[in-house]
Order: sequence, then structure tokens, then C-alpha cells
Amino acid sequence: MQIYVNGISHGVAEALPLSDLIGLLELGGTRIAVEVNQELVPRSRFPEHRLSDQDRVEIIHAVGGG
Repeated sequence: MQIYVNGISHGVAEALPLSDLIGLLELGGTRIAVEVNQELVPRSRFPEHRLSDQDRVEIIHAVGGG
């Protein structure tokens, strides 16, 4: 199936969990925020949130500041 990550098309396995996508992109352990189809997905839901064909995923790196 096809999904879009930050505007770039990627072919991935059917019903891929969001946590697996994060692992494939080597972003595990980093501070990120993820939206799927313009809806924020809490980190606690990454393992259960399954991606669908044509989903649009936006990954944003969190930056700390004061």
C-alpha cells in the first residue's frame, strides 16, 4: 500500500502499525510528534494505530527551549 510521510510517497506493508513505521524510519527513542491525516496520534497509541492506504503522515521533531 502507499502512504505519504512528510509529503514523500512510501510503499509499506498492509495495515502497518504506526510504531513499526517509526522503527523503519529509525526514529525510535527520539522526541517526535506524529499526525495522521491531520489528526495528532498520542505516542501511547502508536502500537495500535494501523496505517491505511493513502494515509498522510506528518512527523515533527520536538525541540526543547526555554
